[in-house]
Amino acid sequence: MFGSVGARGKESRKIEAGEAAVTDVILEADDLASVREALRGPMADQPLDWCLQPVEGRRKRLLIADMDSTIINVECLDELADFAGVKAQVSAITERAMRGELEFEGALRERVAMLKGLPVDALQQAYEQRVRLNPGARTLVRTMAENGARCVLVSGGFSFFTSRVAEACGFHANRANTLGEANGVLTGLVGEPILGREAKLAALHRYADALAMPLSATLAVGDGANDLAMIEAAGLGVAYRAKPIVAAQADAKVDHADLTALLYFQGYSQDQFVTD
Repeated sequence: MFGSVGARGKESRKIEAGEAAVTDVILEADDLASVREALRGPMADQPLDWCLQPVEGRRKRLLIADMDSTIINVECLDELADFAGVKAQVSAITERAMRGELEFEGALRERVAMLKGLPVDALQQAYEQRVRLNPGARTLVRTMAENGARCVLVSGGFSFFTSRVAEACGFHANRANTLGEANGVLTGLVGEPILGREAKLAALHRYADALAMPLSATLAVGDGANDLAMIEAAGLGVAYRAKPIVAAQADAKVDHADLTALLYFQGYSQDQFVTD
């Protein structure tokens, strides 16, 4: 299989992963991009998560993570819309935006406008009742942080939620959009400039530059179209339960395992995980 795509098997080793089966296959390849493209089709038909990357520099020193449906289980805006009685309409726009069918900034303004008049108290209710960390999220962040990586939550969602999720998960910093409010209700406006696809990419570059590291030392993970630019630019770009437009361009895809898969991709074994 590998020989037909210009790659030669060199070494294979198991990584200690408890009940999971994790295998490193070391290849010698003339062109990694060609190997990735050739394997993408066959891999799509297999019930497995995969990552194709250079052997050198596997352990990343900067993690940039999306929040909604990546680090947490829900789209916070959709859940707020449920409290406002407009979830079906908002969720339909969210889905199209995540698939890359709508421009993110305009779609965000349209959805936030539907929340006008919603009591601000609904944000705390949504957080307490709906938001949960996805399996493996805290272990991923704490393990990378304990091993010297900077971990940043960068979301097209809202700072009310990112600040709380970042603290719960162990991120060093977080960036997101803000919701307008006045007299105890939402105004239906979102703070400008909106943090979207290009802002996420800019954040990746800004944090990497601040830490004086090349992009090859970075990891970006997300699921929607506004994550695509940072996923393509990072040293390791991971599509987590992602839309097709994102999965097609990522270095790694996780559809089955939890977020600790990102640690295995970096060569960590289970006994090296930092857990509660």
